[in-house]
Amino acid sequence: MIQLKSEKDIKILAKGGAILSGILKKIAKATAPDVETVELEKLARKLIKEAGGEPAFLGYDTNNGKYPAALCVSVNDAVVHAPATFNYKIKEGDAVSLDLGLRYQGLCTDMATTVIAGKTDKRTKKLLTATKQALKEAIRECKINAPVSAIGKRVQNSVEAKGFTAIRDLVGHGVGFNVHEDPIVPNYYDKNMDKIKMQEGLVIAIEPMITIGSGEVVVGDDGLTFLTANGEPAAHFEATIAITKKGPKILTPII
Repeated sequence: MIQLKSEKDIKILAKGGAILSGILKKIAKATAPDVETVELEKLARKLIKEAGGEPAFLGYDTNNGKYPAALCVSVNDAVVHAPATFNYKIKEGDAVSLDLGLRYQGLCTDMATTVIAGKTDKRTKKLLTATKQALKEAIRECKINAPVSAIGKRVQNSVEAKGFTAIRDLVGHGVGFNVHEDPIVPNYYDKNMDKIKMQEGLVIAIEPMITIGSGEVVVGDDGLTFLTANGEPAAHFEATIAITKKGPKILTPII
């Protein structure tokens, strides 16, 4: 069931989203070769506590128990959900996806960005640029009475035109009262989403997860991390968006 948010809710989400974006920006700047992911986890928890919030992912119920981290740090062929507490030392050229959720004054926002540690090849840079651009283009589709399918169609068309692939097994989602809510928000055209229209007060997390080749994914040995089946790198950008009379409102400024 879709749960619409009031103007008051959206104001709180906007405040929390601005805090979340500021925190993730600091974490992104700290992401560099030889940095251990557990250090990024410590930084995330510290900054969230200082801001008066709570980590939305930490302790979240999964099929394998409680999620063990506040921050997801998914590197190279890891698409999403790699816990920062499963320690890894970042290497030169790694594509590092940072995904963080914040609960602030009882409401949740969710966002992600992908950064390169040091230098990398042109193809990986193009992948990141295309993914971020697809997110920005998809946000333009967020209008009252527009179908949710328009978001995925825009993402798919945008990335495929550049030679990349939208991962189909992982989707965006509603957010606000909880980390994950209805509706799902695919990153490809799904005719089943034609009938679900965006309404004023809908808050969704749009999160293109894009790769090279087939787009198939597998679950890693930890039971949490999704990896590309062909070993190609992936990129992940995400923003929390509110549907308003004035158009889409970006609650988590994109970085």
